[in-house]
Amino acid sequence: MPRMNLEGSSSIITGGASGIGEASARQLAAAGSRVVIADLNEERGTEVASELGGLFVKCDVSSTEDAETAVAAASEMGPLRALVNSAGLGFAGRTIDRNNEPMDLEKFRFVINVNLIGSFNMLSRAAGAMAQTEPVDDDGTRGAIVNMASAAAFDGQIGQCAYSASKGGVVGMTLPIARDLSVVGIRVNTVAPGLIDTPIYGEGEASEQFKAHLGQSVLFPKRLGSGEELAFMVMDLITNPYMNGETIRVDGGIRMPPK
Repeated sequence: MPRMNLEGSSSIITGGASGIGEASARQLAAAGSRVVIADLNEERGTEVASELGGLFVKCDVSSTEDAETAVAAASEMGPLRALVNSAGLGFAGRTIDRNNEPMDLEKFRFVINVNLIGSFNMLSRAAGAMAQTEPVDDDGTRGAIVNMASAAAFDGQIGQCAYSASKGGVVGMTLPIARDLSVVGIRVNTVAPGLIDTPIYGEGEASEQFKAHLGQSVLFPKRLGSGEELAFMVMDLITNPYMNGETIRVDGGIRMPPK
């Protein structure tokens, strides 16, 4: 059975202006798919989309209207076959602080809204468009969705309660959504990255030293992963016709300590 053919298709990559999302967009474009970079960073997103012959759509993933705009833009460029849910955020905050004050519930809710509800918002709208396309193979495959969780979904550290809850929710919804969408030939999988070298760590000598220090906690290889390495797994999950309903850790074997 050959891999899923993406030539002439369209794809949506949320958070596609940088990091794992950008790396995934580049590999999807190399496979022949017209990419929609759905991001809030208009300057960088437009630059990436232009370089790849795609389109930038300014998108808040928690907005139904923005999600529908991104899906419509992709569908105009070709049948929508792939969605990579790479947009996300987090903040450090304990359940109660040093003064025994509880976390601001709005901060917790904001992380859940973007990482979990935003992922569902995008995939449900994308699935609606994918379901209306013609199958690409004898199995009846119409599309593939890859969500982004985190090692924090399994090994949440001190101060990560909101982030871990949001990513744990992404893991938890993967199988039931795959089951929901099996009837229309759409596969759904999730990647759970470990420590990945993305722009969140900044630039400069101090940043490089900090990343090298973090890398020593990885089992092997003792370094941070790259966006490109994560994108390799994203592409495997999109194009392997038998991958469905799974969450795969890509983390160099790390298991996070409490802090």
